[in-house]
Amino acid sequence: MNHTVRTRTVVGCTLLVTALGAGVTACGSDGNPLSARPYDAADLISFNGPAEAGKRADPDKPLEVTANSGEGRITDVTARDSTGRYVTGELAADGSRWHSTSPLAAGARYTVTVSTEDEDGAPGRKTLTFDTGKPAGKKRLNVSFGPGAGTYGVGQPITAQLDQGIKDKAQRAVVERALRVESTPAVQGSWYWVNDKELHYRPKEYWPAHATIRVHSNLEGVRVGDRLWGAKSQPLKLTTGDKVEVVADAAAHQLTYYRNDQPIEQIPVTAGKAGFETRNGVKVVLEKQYFVRMRGTTVGIAEGTSDSYDLPVYYATRVTWSGEYVHAAPWSVGSQGYENVSHGCVGMSTSNAEWLYDNIREGDIVKVVNSQGQTMEPFGNGFGDWNVDWKKWRTGSALTNKTPDGPPPAEAVRLQPRAA
Repeated sequence: MNHTVRTRTVVGCTLLVTALGAGVTACGSDGNPLSARPYDAADLISFNGPAEAGKRADPDKPLEVTANSGEGRITDVTARDSTGRYVTGELAADGSRWHSTSPLAAGARYTVTVSTEDEDGAPGRKTLTFDTGKPAGKKRLNVSFGPGAGTYGVGQPITAQLDQGIKDKAQRAVVERALRVESTPAVQGSWYWVNDKELHYRPKEYWPAHATIRVHSNLEGVRVGDRLWGAKSQPLKLTTGDKVEVVADAAAHQLTYYRNDQPIEQIPVTAGKAGFETRNGVKVVLEKQYFVRMRGTTVGIAEGTSDSYDLPVYYATRVTWSGEYVHAAPWSVGSQGYENVSHGCVGMSTSNAEWLYDNIREGDIVKVVNSQGQTMEPFGNGFGDWNVDWKKWRTGSALTNKTPDGPPPAEAVRLQPRAA
């Protein structure tokens, strides 16, 4: 070995060689070798990357760093590319070997920092750099984020739409690890695989009011599966406004409008009658439409029957794709505040509907309570995401489904492998 070994009991200075190869005199302030500057660990470790200048590593192969037998052990490995993407890995309990567990990106430059400890406890370090080659396959996985850029309510989930289905659990983990959501202020959140091509992201609680949310993909050049590589994706930035929550009590026939948790307005309403009960639970405003022509035939009511209708509707706030709205219903003013007579929507006077229309935006929360209807479905008919409790939500993640109480995915990505 080309470094001076010092036992843990010696107090003094030692001439160490740094990872850059320059000789410096280092002195531990407390006499402990771990407080000294690390020596060059090049002789202690072996690396399976390219050794010759100009050679590129195969991105299909995992990284591997091993400790030379009998000369010490690896204590820590950090690997990331020039864009800041980390490579996750596993370190053997005895420190003899570290290997990557997430794929490398093609056409990228990586820096690998290896920390070691020799038989006497003296710390070593070696920094390695290498480039990866081009992807062998031609298939690309494209990701589109939603909604569009803009300002939304605090209930708005983030969506990621894939142009190819991903069923394999390991491949899902690769994709999910690369889809990053960052908010200011920071919140804990997680992705949920709705199906093979769609993911939703939401925080544990609603987004903070007046938050800035940035979404981007690090999949470009990353191998997802056999001959399938990630493509470049357009990032997304959106903001939230005030926290607006509308609570419609179907039993009390009243709607209360809250802004930043303060009650602002109370409105008499009518909800779904027997056989057409309004869905309970949390819904998210999908869109606002000044005018909608509503027909009973669109929800399965036969034309000419007693429940058939064909009405012009104004100031309509949509909460499901199947046709549930909060809207003006001047024909039922006599029942508003007293009984439920609608076919599933929440109706109110025209003046009240206009006020609500002017004070609500896409992504705001509409919560129905005390209805005899079913609970809003989580997916497929709008955003019922908030009706899934947090622990169950995290089981929909490819990264946390086995440990729903563990650290959030964004934190787990940054965890450094440690010896047991």
